[in-house]
Amino acid sequence: MTRILHVLDHSLPLHSGYTFRTRAILKSQQAMGFEIRGITGLRHTAEGPPAEAADGLLFHRTPGVASGPVGLREWREIAMLSQAIETLAQDWRPDIIHAHSPALCGEAAARAARRLKLPFVYEIRAFWEDAAVGNGTGSEGSLRYRLTRRLEDRVIAQADAVVTICEGLRADLIRRGHAADKITVMPNGVDLAMFGEPVPRDESLARELGFVSETGPRPVIGFIGSFYDYEGIDVLIDAMALLTRYHRDARLMLVGGGPMEAALREQAAASPAADAIRFVGRVPHDQVERYYALADIMAYPRKRSRLTDLVTPLKPLEAMAQDKLVAASDVGGHRELIEDGVTGRLFEPDDAAACAGALANLLTHRGDWANYLKAGQAHVRESHDWARNVARYLPVYQSLLPPSVEKTGLGAVA
Repeated sequence: MTRILHVLDHSLPLHSGYTFRTRAILKSQQAMGFEIRGITGLRHTAEGPPAEAADGLLFHRTPGVASGPVGLREWREIAMLSQAIETLAQDWRPDIIHAHSPALCGEAAARAARRLKLPFVYEIRAFWEDAAVGNGTGSEGSLRYRLTRRLEDRVIAQADAVVTICEGLRADLIRRGHAADKITVMPNGVDLAMFGEPVPRDESLARELGFVSETGPRPVIGFIGSFYDYEGIDVLIDAMALLTRYHRDARLMLVGGGPMEAALREQAAASPAADAIRFVGRVPHDQVERYYALADIMAYPRKRSRLTDLVTPLKPLEAMAQDKLVAASDVGGHRELIEDGVTGRLFEPDDAAACAGALANLLTHRGDWANYLKAGQAHVRESHDWARNVARYLPVYQSLLPPSVEKTGLGAVA
C-alpha cells in the first residue's frame, strides 16, 4: 500500500479553511486505499500529544521552539520541521512526501525528501505574501514580501511536481518562469458526504434573529466567513442601505469574526439599514449549516486584489452545495467558480451599488431561483466533489514512483 506523508502548517483538531481542505484530501485519499499520515510544523500551537488522532487521521507534531530574530527564526523553524520529517520517515517509511504551503513547510519537506531520496510534491493553496497583504499583516513589494516569494520559487524549483488549487495560481507561476507541465490544478472542493445535504430551516432561530415578519419569512442575505478587509463586507453593508429602499424586508446575516469586526459593527450601527443587519458572531463548525439554512442568497463581495484575482475561495462552493443562491464580485477567483447568469450572479467589485443591484435582481426574479439552484448543485457535484477530484493526484504520484511501488500501490488503486 502506497504511503503518503503530508507536511502541514497546522491541522485538525484546529478548525480553519486550511484544516478542512486538508481533512478532505486525506480522507478521500484514505478511502482510495492510500496509507496516510500528516506532520505539522511549529505553527500548530494547539496543545496535544506528539502523535494525535483526529477524525480518523493521524498527525505527528514537531517538538521544540524556534527563537531568534526574524529570518533566522524561520530558518531554524524549517530545520526543526525537516528533522522531524526525517525522524518520522525513518520509522514509517513513506513513498512520497507531499508538502502544503506555506513555503516554510515546502522548504523543510524539500530538504528531508532530498536526504531521504524520496519524491517531493509541493501544493500551493495561496501565495502567502499576498495573503499577508490581504489580511493586513504585510505590504506588497516589502522586503518580507519579496523574500517570501523568493522562498516559494526556491521550493517550486526543488519539487518533482507542483499542485495549485486553481488556474489563477498556475498561470501566475508560469508567468514567473516555472514549467507548465510540472503544475497540476487540484480545485477547491466540498466533501459532499458531510456537506451535501442541507438541513431544515430552524424557525425558532429565524424568529430569534428577526428573519420572520407578520406576513412570513423575510428574504435573508448571508455572509459566513472571516472578517478580513479583502472580503468586502463593508461594501455589503453599504449595499444594504440601497437594497432596503426597494426590498424593505431584506435582512443581512453576518456569521463569523475577525480583524474588521469592530469597524464593521460601527459602520452597520451608523447605516440607514442598521435595523436590517444582524451580527451572529462565530459559531461552531457543526452549527454552520443551521445558518446556511436561514439564508436565501449568500453574498461574497471580495475586493479586487492580487489575492482575490488569483485564488479561488471555498465558501461559494459550500453555498451551492447547501442549495443557496450565490452573488459574488467579479474577481478572478470567483470567475473560476461562478458562471454569471447560470450558477450565480457576478457584480463589479468595490461597488456597493453594483452589489445592491445584483441582490435586488435575484430577489425580484424569484422565478429564476430554481434554475440557479439546480445549476449550482450540478456544478459542485460534477467539478468540485472531493470524492471525484482526489483522483487527480493519481497521475502526479504515478509519474514520480518507481514501477515496483506503482505495481503494489497506486497501480492497484487506479
